[in-house]
Amino acid sequence: MQHLKIALLQVDIVWQNAAQNRINYSEKINEIGQQVDLIVLPEMFSTGFSMQPENLAETMQGASVTWMQKIASEKNTAICGSLIISEENNYYNRFVFVHPLGEIEYYDKRHLFTLAGEEKTYFSGTEKIIIEYKGWRICPQVCYDLRFPVWARNTENYDILIYVANWPTRRIVAWDTLLKARAIENMCYVVGVNRTGKDGEFIEYNGHTIAYDCLGAPIVEKQEVNETTVVITVDKTSIEKIRNKLNFLNDKDTFNIIA
Repeated sequence: MQHLKIALLQVDIVWQNAAQNRINYSEKINEIGQQVDLIVLPEMFSTGFSMQPENLAETMQGASVTWMQKIASEKNTAICGSLIISEENNYYNRFVFVHPLGEIEYYDKRHLFTLAGEEKTYFSGTEKIIIEYKGWRICPQVCYDLRFPVWARNTENYDILIYVANWPTRRIVAWDTLLKARAIENMCYVVGVNRTGKDGEFIEYNGHTIAYDCLGAPIVEKQEVNETTVVITVDKTSIEKIRNKLNFLNDKDTFNIIA
């Protein structure tokens, strides 16, 4: 599929209220008004960035993942975002990708945010995954992963790097800068979806949801402060032409990551 149409949902997440958030997302998705191939939600889209998983965690058969499958089926689209998952007595900040027919793939956030004590509550993922969807190769990442370029390095020839986040206003310059850097160094499209509003810990978020092409040029202007849904279209032919012409990825270093 040469073109992929992606809806980016920048929202004010209702603190620790998964049921209300699902209602809000459903309304926003119904308002998109055009057929899209993929819907991207923020990090911990059902609760906000909470360190209380014992009260909020769901299973992979729970209400939020089931809701994602329902949306995917009804809208004939894929949908993704991260949420709190409980599995084998452990908690994960899990990026869940649901295909239109209900198939699920997932990635567990590797770099846990020690400044907030995330590593004390959640288990770190150890596996980087690449999702195959409509002829595109997608690499999912979660928030703090953005600060660690080796983990995201494009050794798999992926086409799109997706970051979902609850990235606060006070460090938003890093978000803006690193997303652009990841696009340039990996010669891929980069999509960054961040929340807006204020969470239950009184942390403020101002969005800055954005997408870049493989040379670091913005596909859409960054979305500041307000709730909004942005639809972008990425072009497979364009990225292939640029890669074939410049061949920067051919000169990348080889390395091994020790989990």
